[in-house]
Amino acid sequence: MSRVALVTGGSRGIGAAISKELKEKGYTVAATYAGNDEAAAAFTEETGIKTYKWNVADYDSSKDGIAKVEADLGPIEVVVANAGITRDAPFHKMTPEQWHEVIDTNLTGVFNTIHPIWPGMRERKFGRIVVISSINGQKGQFAQVNYAATKAGDLGIVKSLAQEGARANITANAICPGYIGTDMVMAVPEKVRESIIAQIPAGRLGEPEEIARAVSFLVADDAGFINGSTISANGAQFFV
Repeated sequence: MSRVALVTGGSRGIGAAISKELKEKGYTVAATYAGNDEAAAAFTEETGIKTYKWNVADYDSSKDGIAKVEADLGPIEVVVANAGITRDAPFHKMTPEQWHEVIDTNLTGVFNTIHPIWPGMRERKFGRIVVISSINGQKGQFAQVNYAATKAGDLGIVKSLAQEGARANITANAICPGYIGTDMVMAVPEKVRESIIAQIPAGRLGEPEEIARAVSFLVADDAGFINGSTISANGAQFFV
């Protein structure tokens, strides 16, 4: 029986690439989404991957959604916490609402996703957790104090979970993508996109599939000694 993998924000962008990669590797995948029913339905139609709608910022919704996934597909043994939002503004213009929306989704949402699944992983003595952080959680970014704070906090989550879960064969790792050629990035004006690429020594944007392949490596059964690590996938734009 294949392992069940949950990918939050798994029907679009990087998340969609991760969902498809894991399915190709033999996992039974459940992809969550927050609001775009049409896009989720089209994704399921294209891939055969089941989608589930809930807001990762809400603990009870996450817990209930996870219970539904496990009732449908079986115990979740792989978690990819990918769901995230931006509410960008220079700090002096940032509102408390912009701060809390991003914190609630990108940071608390990781807790809400992993926490209901953690006891089962401990009981079964197996688990693979990957959190999708960001280059901007490593180096910071203008007008992204809220976003950078959450993505830096995600790195603290995986380092701590790694220590708690290691004896139960649970790993927790992070990936920090740089600028990836998702629909959101490709939609910015060409001159802006060119200015972004000019900062990347590789001379190009990353591909969502490159992040997906890193995820599939980290969640494999035989990747058990890689724990609490951060993979920077940014085309040599930034080193830690």
